[in-house]
Amino acid sequence: MFDKNIGVFFGGKNPEHDISIFTGQMIISGLKALGFNVIPVYIDKSGVWFIGKKLGDLKIFREGKINKYSHLSGWNLDNEIHGKMVFYKKGLFKAKLIIDIAFPALHGQNGEDGTIQGMFEMFNIPYVGCDVYSSAISMDKVFTKLIYKANGISTTDFLFFNDSDWRKSKESLIKKIEKEFPYPLFVKPARLGSSIAISKVKTKKELEDALEVAFHYDSKVIVEKAVSNLKDLTCCLIGNDEPLVSLIMESIYDKDFVSYEDKYIEGGGTQLEKSDKKIIIPADLDKKTTQEIREMAKTIYRLVGCSGIARVDFLYDKKSMKYFANEINTLPGILYRHLWRKSGIELEDLLKKLVDYALERYKDKEKYTYTFESDVLKSENSAKLKLSL
Repeated sequence: MFDKNIGVFFGGKNPEHDISIFTGQMIISGLKALGFNVIPVYIDKSGVWFIGKKLGDLKIFREGKINKYSHLSGWNLDNEIHGKMVFYKKGLFKAKLIIDIAFPALHGQNGEDGTIQGMFEMFNIPYVGCDVYSSAISMDKVFTKLIYKANGISTTDFLFFNDSDWRKSKESLIKKIEKEFPYPLFVKPARLGSSIAISKVKTKKELEDALEVAFHYDSKVIVEKAVSNLKDLTCCLIGNDEPLVSLIMESIYDKDFVSYEDKYIEGGGTQLEKSDKKIIIPADLDKKTTQEIREMAKTIYRLVGCSGIARVDFLYDKKSMKYFANEINTLPGILYRHLWRKSGIELEDLLKKLVDYALERYKDKEKYTYTFESDVLKSENSAKLKLSL
């Protein structure tokens, strides 16, 4: 069906490493079933890269047997073939693997934040999902909310701080937060996902403790005003210039917010499709609100420059009937296939569409000029330039 190699990149040096393994294995399995040539590329928690067909097996990671596959590490990366990533090994057992298109399944830092997308751009290969700019913006909750504010998109009030500010003047920052907002508040690392290190706080002591925890994971932290009478809503989108919008999903939970445990552990995990009792698809909303939120999701997707796939979260106040744009996730866990299935798109079709969108965007880039002819090096003034060490 597809005579080129698709490299699926998963794992990563970040706190969301384990969730990425689930996403990566699902994508590998799905692409294989469709007849694609798949090369699994696993990055362990220390940043070591492993490459090989054998890595397309969740059992290896469940049993912690990756150390038995050390022979799959030690690859070098080259751009000897224009528009491709070439992995090779030197020595007695020479080997070469060529990747024609990249399918990142990485969540969070060093993967979903534009870093690996930048590498794909440098190698000039097509890749699935959002580009460098939209990935970097969406990864940062502060940047995202500043863009919302600048474009008149309703979002919850917030403050943000850097680690250096916190270490220098903890007490004054606590006073500033308490002056600006009433309790309860949410404290979040600015560039982390999967609800890791997020806290809902109701007292000064809880606020101090939550900030310490958040700064353990990130150098920038955001504090947000909480929404009362909350409905937690999610909308997914796929496509490039004209994205398709999914149904809206509502998450049900007993705690103050959807935690890491809610998403991935309790009852099987809402994001791993094994906790249907904790989600409602479509969300229990009136027709007008449903249409407005879906249109707002599309507006945000385009505004930030998303492509391929993304998820936009909303907070809805049941009493005031107001909704607030929250976070953007440029690589939803397991691609939110459960929401797409309910929206009429099965995994097989979803994967095919994502590959097609990647190739479409890559082809579209060819119409732009990336060089500029200049005589500056030949000019009289350039000859007078002196370089010194």
